[in-house]
Parts: sequence; structure tokens; C-alpha cells
Amino acid sequence: MELLSKVLLQQQPPHLILCSHVSWRPSQRTTAAFTFLRHVQQQCSEKPAFSKSSHPLLYAHESSKNRERKEDEDEEQKKKKKKKRKKWRRIGSASQVVAESLFGHGSISGQEEVESRGEGTWTEHDSSSLYRLQGWGAPYFVINSQGHLCVRPSGSAEGTDEVDLVAVIETLAANHIHLPLVLRFPDILHHRMLELQTCFSLAASKFNYKQQFQGVFPIKCNHERHMVEQIVECGFGLEVGSKPELLIAMAKLGSRAGRLLICNGYKDSAYVNNVLLAQRLGIHAVLVLEQMEELEEVISCSNRLGVRPILGLRAKMSTKHNGHWGNTSGDNSKFGLTVNEIVAVVHQLRQEGMLDCLQLLHFHIGSQITSILTIKEVMREGSHTYCELARMGAPMGFIDVGGGLGIDYDGTKSQSSASANYSMQNYANDVVAALMDACLLKGVAEPVIISESGRALASHSSVLVFDVLSASHYPYHSVTLNIDNLAKDAAACACPPKEGNQRSIHSQGAGEYLLSTFYQLREEAGSLFKLGCLSLEQRAQAEALYDCVSQQMLTFAPQLSDELRLSLAATYHVNLSVFRSAPDSWAIDQIFPIMPLHRLTEKPTTLATLADLTCDSDGKIDRFVGASGDISSVLPVHDLHEGEPYYLGLFLGGVYQEVLGSAHNLFGSTHVVHVRATGDGRFSIEHVLPGQSVGQVLCSTHH
Repeated sequence: MELLSKVLLQQQPPHLILCSHVSWRPSQRTTAAFTFLRHVQQQCSEKPAFSKSSHPLLYAHESSKNRERKEDEDEEQKKKKKKKRKKWRRIGSASQVVAESLFGHGSISGQEEVESRGEGTWTEHDSSSLYRLQGWGAPYFVINSQGHLCVRPSGSAEGTDEVDLVAVIETLAANHIHLPLVLRFPDILHHRMLELQTCFSLAASKFNYKQQFQGVFPIKCNHERHMVEQIVECGFGLEVGSKPELLIAMAKLGSRAGRLLICNGYKDSAYVNNVLLAQRLGIHAVLVLEQMEELEEVISCSNRLGVRPILGLRAKMSTKHNGHWGNTSGDNSKFGLTVNEIVAVVHQLRQEGMLDCLQLLHFHIGSQITSILTIKEVMREGSHTYCELARMGAPMGFIDVGGGLGIDYDGTKSQSSASANYSMQNYANDVVAALMDACLLKGVAEPVIISESGRALASHSSVLVFDVLSASHYPYHSVTLNIDNLAKDAAACACPPKEGNQRSIHSQGAGEYLLSTFYQLREEAGSLFKLGCLSLEQRAQAEALYDCVSQQMLTFAPQLSDELRLSLAATYHVNLSVFRSAPDSWAIDQIFPIMPLHRLTEKPTTLATLADLTCDSDGKIDRFVGASGDISSVLPVHDLHEGEPYYLGLFLGGVYQEVLGSAHNLFGSTHVVHVRATGDGRFSIEHVLPGQSVGQVLCSTHH
């Protein structure tokens, strides 16, 4: 039994793998396993953990003399270190074991270094690196010296407009506005619009492009009135795809003569009539044809009202991209006209004497384009399509390059589905350069460039803030309390391993073989329970054995943690409905940066997944931005302090989440609070848009 317990506790070269005793009968294997865990528990309470380079899964035969000498040396070393070292604090949960394996230099031995240096060694810079804040949050989000997350709405490096998010939350709470809620920063939205305009201005200057850039905001990204009004005030146009959105746009643009309105979506007679009426109001409203049947409706309404429409064509591009929205492009795209249909529309307009109405080409190959090469390719195709329409006699003058300008959700600046390998300036340069090349080649005047970059404009401006209500940990030591009840047959360990099993060990790997052996024990216990051969308590002990072995494996062999992180992570129950406030996280596995808003000068001690308030198994978040930019199944968090709130924030959710949120379990919408920085750390609450009450939610379902 001494040899068995040393499987996890000694650091020796590999010769004998003790868990290869699969030739034992199930009862022998069960007894030996429980005896093994009892000895592991005893020795773990006496001995601190080992370094990352340890090989605790393997044990070599040694002569009894050498073994005794080594044990004496170990005992002497233990006594010397005991005088200098504080008493070891035993880790209280499996999720903390996992956290130590990640943040404690690969094993629990990292805890000794942390204790010797003191808690103050973890700084805001460590937290910024851990959560990749500089990757996805710059230049708007930083951590101050108090360990609080702050926002700099104008993106200033000096931080003169810095606002402490915890101070905002506490101010709102004092005014009885409680979490969860969305904090909206209009100054971030303004900065993003100004940055996009500036990037295209610089690109036009660089390539001697004669025409201007005109941004439009797709209302479908976020319908909120204050946001739409701000966008219009900043000089941007609007894009609509339905009759309600069209009415919003007409109301906001009606007093601004010449402002651009792009009209996509299904077009019946009522829709077309409203667009033509918008033209009478002085709005530059463009009817974008996406299906051949729409042309007849447009001609009929135009003749009836006596208004010549401003027409555009949406082209179905052959260029594709590999992101989630890649099926928006290519031959099987839902939207747009094929090359043959485009030529047919031009001929029909010529026959009707309306070719002079055709002024715009529109294309869109999908949202969140991750590669700049895709943008280069589609711009070449779109630019030459535009020039050919101009050469066929259409006056043209506008090209709408659609959306697709990506943002960096994971902070890697790569081609991953949650990132983009280019900057806003790279995007503007390639759009302008492709158009300039095609226009020079074919002798066509440069068009006004229109972009519908809703995601890139508004995502950063909103922060979803919520608190943690409770946490569920799997206890690390309590599960072994009754282990001794089954550990009575130590002689079971004397059986030698079979030769074939030794070959299996070497081919599979010692760590994996150990885990698979204990997993087999767990499965056998489940089968015996189903047959009535084990009691509930005995099955619970078998489960406890497997869990404890898994925890030890994570402690001593952190390279296996990818397999076990999720099963041993804590569950933080948060004041949130994923279906209401972050539906893309559930529906399309969208990655949103999530991190604590305070205690960021403290080292995280726990790895957790987030469970929402709904009674749905999908109501959880278990995909996070990892420290290296990969997708992690757990989030590093701090342990909860009784009586103290713990705040988390979800970022880059300013588009689609509010408009797509569902009333699953009849959770209503959250409060939305508009915050403006006033300088020197101060701020003002500009608007408070109350969330839905229970009564309002019930009324919406006709109760």
C-alpha cells in the first residue's frame, strides 16, 4: 500500500505503473482504489505539493536501502523547510485546485511563492494581461490603481475622461437602480464614428480619391431612440430593412434634407410608397432592389405617385468568407441579384426609360469578416461590377460596401472567428484602393463610398453589468470522509500487472491511463448500482474517489487540465438571463469578453462557469476569452466574500443583443443607463431607460 500511495506523491523515473492492475476483479480494484486514496489523503496532509516538473504518476523500483536513505533525506529537508515556511492553507475546492494549477506556476507549489511575496504582488497589470484587456478593450477600458475597471469614452491615453464603473454602479444603487443593467457610453459611439470617418478621409488623401465617405447605421443593430438620434446628429445616414424601421428613419431624417437613407428588405407596395414619400420630404432615400419581382412594384408605385425613384441594385458576390455569416455571400446567398439578373434589370430599366434612376450598387458578404484578404477580394469584384454598370449607361455615383468590418472580441488580432486581423485604417485603405484602381482602369468617375458598419461602430459603447448571487463548489476534502470504510483489503494491491496492460500504459501515456482506470471504476460502480449491488452511499464513495483522483491529477499534472477544467470548475450563479441579455452567446456561441469589474489587484483564486437565472440548461456561459487568446471553458474569478457584492461585466455587446433578447422564463428587459464623462473622474447620468416590470412582461403576453 505504501507503494500504491506513492503513485501521486513521489518524484521518480517511470518503471512501474501501479494503476495497471486491471487484471484485478472489480471488488479488488474498488478496495485497492479506496485504500490508495486514503493513503493519498494522509500524505497530502503532511506534505506540500511539488514543482511543475514533477512526475508524480510514476514510481520506480529501488533497493530497500536506497529507498530508506532517500526517505531519511526527505524527512530532514521537511524539518528544515518547516521552520521557515508558514503553515500550509489547505485548498477548499476543486475549482481552486484548478486555479492554482494555472496561476501558481503549474502546481500548488506556486502557492508557496505567492504567500512568501504577499498578496500585493498581483497588480492591475497582471489582471489586464489575464483578461486580455489591452487586446479587446483598448483604448476605452483600463484598470485603475484601486483594482476597478474604468472606461475612457473618448479613447484618450491621458485618462482625463476616465470613469470608474464601480462608482457608477454604486451611484445608481444609491438611487434605487439595481443590477442587472446596461451602461451606455454615447461618447464611445461618437469616437467610433469619428474614427471611421477619419480613416476614410486619410485613405482618400493617400490615394488621391476625389469623392467622399458617407457612413450609415443599420437600425437593426440597435433600435434605441437615443442612440439613433445621436448617430443622425453626427452626420451619419441610416439603413432600414422593414416598415417600422423605415418609419423611424423618416421621423429622424425628415428635417435633415439630403441625408442618406438606404432601404433594404422586403418591398411591398406600402413599403415602396413610404420610400417615395420620403423622397418628397427631401431625404435621399435609395430603394435597393434585391429580387427581380421588386422592380415591377417599384415601377407601378412610381407611376402612380409621379415620383421617380432613386434605385440601387444589391449584387450577389461570388466572394465568400469563412466566418459564421459566410453564407450571406456566394451563389447560395439569401440576398442579392445574380450577374444575369443585374443585366436583365438594366435592360428593363432602359426599356422603361428609367435607367437614369439607377445610382447605387450595394453588396454585403457577411458580418464580422475576419481576414483582410477577403475584403481585398470582394472589393475588387464589387469595384469592377460598379464600373461595368456605369459603362452600361447608368449614372451611378454611389457604392455601398455593406457591413462586415470586424471587431476583436478575443484580443488576438487574428483570423479566428472572434477576431479580425486588420485595423479600421487597413479596411478603409483597401476599400479606397480597390475602387481607385478599377475606376482608373475603366475610365469611370469615383463614387461616394457608403459603409454599413454597425457592429464596428456601436459594440464598444455598451457594457452589461451584473452581479454574482451565489457559488457552487465541489468540496475538495469532504468527499473523502468515508473512504476508510471501504479500504480494508490492502492485500489486493499485491497482484502483478499483466504484460499487455504495461504496453497499453506506454502507448496511452501514464496520466491518461491513470484517469481512464479510475473512470472505469466509476462506470463499474454505476453499473453495479443499476443492478442493485451497491448502495447509494457506496456509489457516492466511488464518485468521490474519481473526483479526488481528478483533483490530484490537476494538482500534480496540470497539462491534463484541459480535459478536467470544466468538470471541476465552480459554478457562479449570476443575476442575468442569457436569453434576454446575451442571446448570441447561446444561439451562435459568440464569444464576449467577460471579466470582474473590481478586486483586480487581487489574484483570482477560482475558475468558474456562469449559470443564469432561467430554468433552462442552456442558460449558462462556458466560453470565455482565455489568457493566451484561445477559447477557455472557464473564467478566472475571485472567491466570494460574505455580505459583499461581486460585479462582472460583459463587453462588446452594444449591437443585436438588446434587440434579439427573448422573454424566456418571462424575464424582462434590463435598465439601460446613459453615462457621460464630465472630466476629472466625474460623470453624469444622461438617461435612465427603465427595464420591464413584471406587469409589463405579463401584458406583453396578453395576460
